[in-house]
Amino acid sequence: MIKSMTGFGRCEKVTDQYKISVEMKAVNHRYLDLSIKMPKRFNYFEAAIRGMLKDYLNRGKVDIFINYEDYTEEKLCLKYNKTLAAEYVRYCKDMEAHFGLENDLTVMGLAGMPEVLTMEPVPEDEDAVWKILSEALRQAAGEFVESRCREGESLKADLLEKLDYMTGLVGYIEERSPMIVSEYRARLEERVKELLGGASFDENRIVTEVTLFADKVCVDEEIVRLKSHIEHTKLELAAGGSIGRKLDFIAQEMNREANTILSKANDLEVSDRAIALKTEIEKVREQIQNIE
Repeated sequence: MIKSMTGFGRCEKVTDQYKISVEMKAVNHRYLDLSIKMPKRFNYFEAAIRGMLKDYLNRGKVDIFINYEDYTEEKLCLKYNKTLAAEYVRYCKDMEAHFGLENDLTVMGLAGMPEVLTMEPVPEDEDAVWKILSEALRQAAGEFVESRCREGESLKADLLEKLDYMTGLVGYIEERSPMIVSEYRARLEERVKELLGGASFDENRIVTEVTLFADKVCVDEEIVRLKSHIEHTKLELAAGGSIGRKLDFIAQEMNREANTILSKANDLEVSDRAIALKTEIEKVREQIQNIE
């Protein structure tokens, strides 16, 4: 199965504590380019996210959007800085002795000193968050791949139709090519007879001239290679997988053969088919850019 490089996937996971949603969308790109937009608290998971998504993706510019909502009230815990409290007590005693003042320090007074008691967020349960996040990522990625596969099948059908049309064009050029030489010989003989007014002429000269012409317009090798490239493309489409780059290379080779045929063409009908062939190859190349 082949895959398109464009696709979309979404998943949302909701618990009593969290809601995590993941959206993925992609466009064509020569390589795999992942762009992840997520809350800062998820930065810790970035390497794991990238590693997971590489199991689903090979090529394309993929944007991943991760949203997070916490349904719980802010979780805070009280932290007691015993070392700092001891420092406050020690310095108060020093001031009492140095200045002869009454030390009226109380527990409540000490607790109110800066940084002795502080409120801090309860550390996030990373394993629990990752479990939910990873499930959302996998489901979104699965939906994303399915959408790519559906579009890939449409691309495959369209490409096969274009390849069949190209096969017909190549077949016509192959069938027409020998006729070009025969028609050239007939025109040449008729022209020579007109010029000589019915006088005899050297048939060998005609044969030599026709042979040179036939060699000049011969496209047998190009036709053989084009047929091979078309068949190879069909086989790759049937095999599936990440074949985009390979098909792009084959399409370049097909275009090269079509250019050669057009340059050798000495016949209007062959030229028309060669131009149509080049046009169709360009359409194929455009579609191949969409294949992973």
